[in-house]
Amino acid sequence: MMNGSSSTKPFNLAIVGGGITGLTLAIVLLQHNVPFTVYEAAHEFGEIGAGVGFGPNAVRAMKLISPSMLEAYNRCRTLQWESKQSVWFGARVGDMRKAGDDGTFEYAGRPDMKIGDQMFEVHYPKFEEIGGVGGVHRAHFLDQLVQLIPSSSVARFGKRLVDLSPAADGSEDVVLHFADGTAAQHTAVLGCDGIKSQTRKLLLGTDAYNAVFSGKCAYRGLVPMPKAIELLGEEKAMNSQIYFGYHGHILTFPIEKGKTMNVVAFTSRESWTRPEWVVRVTKEELHDDFRTWGPTAMAIVSAMERPDVWALFDHPPAPTYHGTKPRICLVGDAAHATTPHQGSGAGMGIEDCYTLGNLIGEANSIEDLDKAFRAYDEVRRPRTHKLVTTSNDAGRLWDFELEGHGDDVDALQRNMESRMHWIWTHDLRADLEKARAIFREST
Repeated sequence: MMNGSSSTKPFNLAIVGGGITGLTLAIVLLQHNVPFTVYEAAHEFGEIGAGVGFGPNAVRAMKLISPSMLEAYNRCRTLQWESKQSVWFGARVGDMRKAGDDGTFEYAGRPDMKIGDQMFEVHYPKFEEIGGVGGVHRAHFLDQLVQLIPSSSVARFGKRLVDLSPAADGSEDVVLHFADGTAAQHTAVLGCDGIKSQTRKLLLGTDAYNAVFSGKCAYRGLVPMPKAIELLGEEKAMNSQIYFGYHGHILTFPIEKGKTMNVVAFTSRESWTRPEWVVRVTKEELHDDFRTWGPTAMAIVSAMERPDVWALFDHPPAPTYHGTKPRICLVGDAAHATTPHQGSGAGMGIEDCYTLGNLIGEANSIEDLDKAFRAYDEVRRPRTHKLVTTSNDAGRLWDFELEGHGDDVDALQRNMESRMHWIWTHDLRADLEKARAIFREST
């Protein structure tokens, strides 16, 4: 695979951030022989967090980007039971407060539903045409992506971006200044540096667009699959489940080829005042937030190994994803960090890379590069802003807090069966063609 060293492109790009989005963008640019360097703040490529799910849109984007990327994903993807592979989540109520004095509640005309019983399943539409949906361990997936780029020649580690300045040579290049006192000069900066993005701050020039607390926190932890099966039974443990409750919900799904059950237990909080966004917690703190829940939910949270609580932030809508002074383009979470309630944040970053990387591949001048950034911004910003808004709504819906829905599980089912379709069935090829048309019209 080419690393861009023989490129005839009259520009050289800096990718700031070596997570899933940064490496995916690198994979696309390599295909177009675009010269770039990846700057990563850590001393090696790595991801925090455990499980991440990819919907049909993300899998489709991987396939469009590169067969090698799809193969990398499939190598670490975890399948559910064959009969459950088209299921996004099995939906259950986990909070005892939903039940009456006899321990049951009514759903779909049935008055005898018990806490923990499955009410319905949410299926991926047209699954036979899509396939390939599943969960991965973040770190394992990143390890697979690393193998697709010549990291020794394109990556620089220990490079935490501090500031940007115009080059002094009259070239209109950008000089990147790092915390270790070093600097680097490039034509443009591609900001893939996540929710706390420094490139976002430098582009937008104000704290008004910094991430804000969403009112939700998530306890994250892992349960060895044999233990999960012992507690829950095979069907619940080895397939994706969502448990609803008042001011909280719990997700479980298998990762690591079925060796581990990933758990994310959400809870509502009015504010988050600690400087850290991720904090180790005691089992007592975790139990306190789910003390009103039933035995299934309590078994899940009690089994979580080394639980952390994550404060969930998202981004106010940015007025633009690109600028020319300095020349920056934001990608993935740096552009549109979202809460995880629709399971689509990482996938949207991969979609970004498909569109932006291919536009950059068509650019043959610095002016073209600016036009590519503008076309990407025009096509991607509305869709990704919508994700941030609807994901926030979904968090309140799952927690019986969304106005007009409350704890009506029949309304919840109707909503769940349709709310994800605009994400999953989106035509990514049409997006790229629209962006290419915008690019070419201005060329």
